[in-house]
Amino acid sequence: MNKIKAILIVAVAAIVLVSCGGVSNKTIIRHQKMEEGVESPTTIEELKDAIKKYQERVADVQLAQSQIGIWYKILGTRYLDNKMYGEALKAFQEALTYYPDNQNLYYYVGVCAGYMSHAALDYNASGNNEVKYNYLKLAEEAYLRAIAIEDRYVRALYGLGVLYVFELDEPEKAIPHLEKALSIDTKNLDTMFVLARAYYSSYEFDKAIEMYDKIIETTKSDDTKKTAEENKKIVLDATL
Repeated sequence: MNKIKAILIVAVAAIVLVSCGGVSNKTIIRHQKMEEGVESPTTIEELKDAIKKYQERVADVQLAQSQIGIWYKILGTRYLDNKMYGEALKAFQEALTYYPDNQNLYYYVGVCAGYMSHAALDYNASGNNEVKYNYLKLAEEAYLRAIAIEDRYVRALYGLGVLYVFELDEPEKAIPHLEKALSIDTKNLDTMFVLARAYYSSYEFDKAIEMYDKIIETTKSDDTKKTAEENKKIVLDATL
């Protein structure tokens, strides 16, 4: 256990020093040689010994980096729980440098970017809030990346649907993602409501009515049923 702690401390220190430009790779390699007692092996036995020592070093570094990536993910979720979305976004971004194919990390990036878009005000009163738009496009890219890794990832499909319907005003893009999410999680009322809204906003009124009817049939909540009935009436009025 103490060895693992020491490895992690060394790895973190090396990462910090290199990223800050304080220590070159050559310096790190030189210190590693001193630590392992390997300089310039020439004989068969010396070469075998050097290989063994450096294989152990690689395994140690891999272990350290794996743990650092996990810690960044945990840090991000802690920030997210406390609604510190900017700090959470930074932590998940760092975690992705260790786990670039983790769909959950991309999902969390999408969530954080969506929230940050709400805080991206046009402080210069320029009439063009580019920062907000960039956050929204980051959220879109992150959700799409999560789905590319796991195409049945319901949370990312739903998050992307919400983004298209309520933030980017592109409801027609939301429909296939929400339909797929609902085909996987068939009784998800939140998905049904967003999909019904997407149908309505895309002028597919019959499908919107059908979806509200499905909500009314599925829900056991009187409030949810009432909301669905009210929304259905709005759609019916639009068809007159």
